[in-house]
Amino acid sequence: MLTRRHFIATSSALFSAAAAGPALSSTQPTAAEKAAWDAQVTPPGFDPATSNPWGLDPRFLPQRVVANDGLTPGDIHVDAVARYLYHIEEGGTAMRYGVAIGRGDLYEPGTYTIKRKVEWPHWTPTQSMIEREPEVYAQYEDGMEPGPSNALGSRALYLYVGDRDTYLRIHGTPYPRSIGSRASSGCVRMVMAHINQLYPKVELGSTAYLYSADDSVSPRS
Repeated sequence: MLTRRHFIATSSALFSAAAAGPALSSTQPTAAEKAAWDAQVTPPGFDPATSNPWGLDPRFLPQRVVANDGLTPGDIHVDAVARYLYHIEEGGTAMRYGVAIGRGDLYEPGTYTIKRKVEWPHWTPTQSMIEREPEVYAQYEDGMEPGPSNALGSRALYLYVGDRDTYLRIHGTPYPRSIGSRASSGCVRMVMAHINQLYPKVELGSTAYLYSADDSVSPRS
């Protein structure tokens, strides 16, 4: 299991929506629709460090922090205990964001590669989600169209192991008040205005490290 200790060890050398299956819907939003939705989910006069219409604990607002030595710029590290996502930058810093992670045993620590990223994605619940909670997910078995109410929100980063899609995502959420909790069916949730800022900085092929929620070592210096 990948624990938070790996963050330190490797530096020297995170619906009630969640996992999303293949999109069955075929329509694609227009540029105008995407722009309108982005405006809808972004607070007026948005300042990442201070804007907080969602009522989050201030510690979950984006903040630039010092990163541990030796971490690869561009990679993502999710501290499942503190509910933070770190995007490593050049020069020894990282941008830190508040997140929500999977509830119970649905969260899956591990090392993943970001092989796909989508603005305003479609979403389809996995078969296991439908079987587990048919009253919630069966209505979406043919997929949910993009938009501010979509379970994956405004942006999604798709996590792979090799060439296998894990159906785990780092994604925006229409439930921003869930940030800081264990609320999803396995994925890592972010405020849509926050992931909109992170998204263009994440390159395909970057590594995402999701650490265990059962460890207690701080992932930063």
